[in-house]
Amino acid sequence: MTTLTNTQKQLPDFPLSVSLCGTGPMGAPIARNILSGGVPLTVWNRTAAKAEAISGGKVAGSPAEAAAEVVLTVLPDLPQVAALLPGENGLLAGWAAAGIRNPVLVIHGTVSPVAVAEFAEDCLRDYGLSVIDAPLSGGTIGAEEGRLSTMVGGPSDVVGRLTPLFGLYSSTVAWFGKTGAGSTVKACNQIVVAATVTALSEAMAVAAATGLDLEKVQSVLAGGLAGSEVLRQKGGRWIDGDFEGGGSAKNQLKDLNFIAELAKDTGLELPLSTSVRGAFEVMVAAGDGDLDHTGIYRTILAASAATTAGSRC
Repeated sequence: MTTLTNTQKQLPDFPLSVSLCGTGPMGAPIARNILSGGVPLTVWNRTAAKAEAISGGKVAGSPAEAAAEVVLTVLPDLPQVAALLPGENGLLAGWAAAGIRNPVLVIHGTVSPVAVAEFAEDCLRDYGLSVIDAPLSGGTIGAEEGRLSTMVGGPSDVVGRLTPLFGLYSSTVAWFGKTGAGSTVKACNQIVVAATVTALSEAMAVAAATGLDLEKVQSVLAGGLAGSEVLRQKGGRWIDGDFEGGGSAKNQLKDLNFIAELAKDTGLELPLSTSVRGAFEVMVAAGDGDLDHTGIYRTILAASAATTAGSRC
């Protein structure tokens, strides 16, 4: 595991060309941190205006134009990454045109550990392409502040060359083994995140139902064993009732589905994850999938209201 401080985050002589595909809420601050670290960067996004907003970056008109020796992807899921490869405007064509023989594709999104391992095997066999899975934890705030935790799987020699680059936007970079291992660690992370978000939502529901001051309750929780990064970053959402933006419930459910897939693959029973997954299924089915995952609070309150109404009938 590599831990980096802010004083180390300059890398003007990074020897490989770098591009980033996906300049959304996480990708944009990562791109800015790379550029601030002195590394030239090409950026591509399906909505061009979001790439054009990255000051100092060279904007690519297609994935083919973004075909650098190292391509970082910050996209929702594996199908979106795989879609960058084929066609005359795809990465494969771009690498061929640029004469790049052994490119590296980094997947920073949260994807299925099982699927990404298979994808990596196929890419190496068919194209000579090294796929590194390097999911992130720390949210948009962590990305902006350059203190993400990056969990990495892939060939150790390739990862070793990339670690200084990852350090431009990460405070911790940890390698766990072959491709898929990083996503397995992210699954472990998401078990805790989803459960913590749901537990805090239940706690806030109890506090609200009994007329307590949510801000004061949170201050007590934050000072004890119940304190967490989730509470620090997201506590204001329960107080203000504002669940717009942020890490979406539908993405949280996607992650929980990956956890269920991994549990099945390893023969594990995960009762808490199964219960939390069910709660997020209800939330997404109710049309709240685009809300921040802390919006599970609304789902809890709605279910309670429905139960109360039913008991009065």
